[in-house]
Amino acid sequence: MAEHQHRTDPGAVEGDFYRVKDLLDADERKRLDAVREFLVTRVAPHANEWWEREHTPLDLREEIRALGITGEPGDTDGIAPRGHLFAGLLGMEMARVDPSFATFFGVHAGLAMGSIRECGSAEQRERWLPSMARWEKIGAFGLTEPLVGSGTALGLTTTARREGDEWVLNGEKKWIGNATFADLIVIWAKDEEDEQVKGFVVEKGTPGFSARKLEHKIALRGVQNAHIVLEDVRVPEADRLQEAHSFRDTARVLKVTRGGVAWSATGCSVGAYEAARAYTVEREQFGRPLAGFQLVQDLLARMLANITASQAMVVRMAALEERDEMSDAHAALAKMFCTSRMRETVAWAREVLGGNGILLENDVARFFADAEALYSYEGTRDMNALIVGRAATGYSAFV
Repeated sequence: MAEHQHRTDPGAVEGDFYRVKDLLDADERKRLDAVREFLVTRVAPHANEWWEREHTPLDLREEIRALGITGEPGDTDGIAPRGHLFAGLLGMEMARVDPSFATFFGVHAGLAMGSIRECGSAEQRERWLPSMARWEKIGAFGLTEPLVGSGTALGLTTTARREGDEWVLNGEKKWIGNATFADLIVIWAKDEEDEQVKGFVVEKGTPGFSARKLEHKIALRGVQNAHIVLEDVRVPEADRLQEAHSFRDTARVLKVTRGGVAWSATGCSVGAYEAARAYTVEREQFGRPLAGFQLVQDLLARMLANITASQAMVVRMAALEERDEMSDAHAALAKMFCTSRMRETVAWAREVLGGNGILLENDVARFFADAEALYSYEGTRDMNALIVGRAATGYSAFV
């Protein structure tokens, strides 16, 4: 047999090349395997169809609830403790199969529930989190605005005005995931009196609140992003997040979820790599599989290197988070690095497939397109670089 025809087991090398999963204990590995089985059987077969139809699988809520991965201990009964590494690997597994599904889950369980957990009073946590953990009520997170993306810390235009025991909200929000169907929408607005950012939970159907689905997206099409309009929306003081007093409190939520996007970006890279590798084993040119060509193997090796470097960073980030030592800059560097490496990886995956790389049926096209959204949301590369630069130098260069 010619040397170039020799090959080992084509299923031997998946995206977790350095076996990060082995860092979990036996119980966590078993739980992660159950989630992967759900993703492979209930999400993967439909991911391309959902992406093309701009469909969010709300009908899977009961099955997601049964996995026991939504929320944290204390949110409601029956939630098992889990470490930050396990939580990160959950996000990676979801994005490995479908970044849209990972975002749908993350907006609800991370941004919305995280805002209430971090910034709500004990009464508010008891009132909202149990039903959200059970997926009886779905959450959304409204921060970004039509004219304000990266500048939300200083330039938020949505306003809140206190009138007795109520607050009156006016303004617009854009790119708000889950907002077309969410039951509870966390809205961040600037208090007209002290000009500080505060958080409010707006219930679906509140007069003056409307959410219009954004059409014609080329990424994360399975996520229902909305343009929200708030016209004299009245929210009782009881629904103002009692521990959100300034944008610093908003940033506490974003620090955690920004780290989560780094895990999702790593998962997106893994999904693109695994789809590309599977294609090269099956596809033949010039009488042998693409996997047997040097240039193809070089690209696959580059993809694995990007994935492994990203995994090493987020695993260390999880360890810092476990000790409550993760800073904004740690999360920002992980988001910046992992999404940049993801962008390279999905492009190489598409390159390996040639023209077939733009067809949904081969999966890579979906990861290639979805990567563009992950690259931008939860802080652009530039903004995260400035957060890291500020930590490195002691100087702020934002304006």
